[in-house]
Amino acid sequence: MTTSERYRAILANHLPAAAVDWVYSYLDRYRVHFHITRGRRSKLGDYRPPCPGHQCHEMSVNGDLAPYLFLLVFLHEAAHLETRLHHGAVAPHGREWQGEYTRLLVDRAAFFPPDVQPLIAAYTSRLPLSRSAGQRLEQALRHYGQPAAATLTVDDLAAGSTFRLAGRPDMELRMLERRRTRWLCVDDATGRRYAVSATAEVLP
Repeated sequence: MTTSERYRAILANHLPAAAVDWVYSYLDRYRVHFHITRGRRSKLGDYRPPCPGHQCHEMSVNGDLAPYLFLLVFLHEAAHLETRLHHGAVAPHGREWQGEYTRLLVDRAAFFPPDVQPLIAAYTSRLPLSRSAGQRLEQALRHYGQPAAATLTVDDLAAGSTFRLAGRPDMELRMLERRRTRWLCVDDATGRRYAVSATAEVLP
């Protein structure tokens, strides 16, 4: 097996089959140091530009993501690379990055399932990008390629439900009302209220 075939085989374990060759070519074209990491609760991926002593672009994506979500995160980080190349050092998620991300999503939309295409179209229809539309897209892709019960989020629960966050199993919260991209929740033990992301992972 050649080096190219070996790397493609690794990518095939994490990406939709149709996207493997394009992602490999992208990484090769820009000489990206690409890392598939263990799951991280703080982030799904990251990008680091070249710097003195390290002249390569560096990207990572969590290896525990469902294939289409892995691809979405890859495109998010690739947009940071494109922004650096075309616009220099600008705000991380400013208008320049949003433009590059939109272009990549539109250009590679065919890699995603047909029933997700309307969500991509809605998300990329205007700038600035809608955070709630982005969360709906992420939520839809989170379940592809995984058992339905593999990931449970706050939005999967009925209003009024009590739950524990995967990242804070010691605290029990009760859902009160939805506010755009978050749920207002209360800790009945203390009376404190919290605004919790609708896509936050909860324990089954």
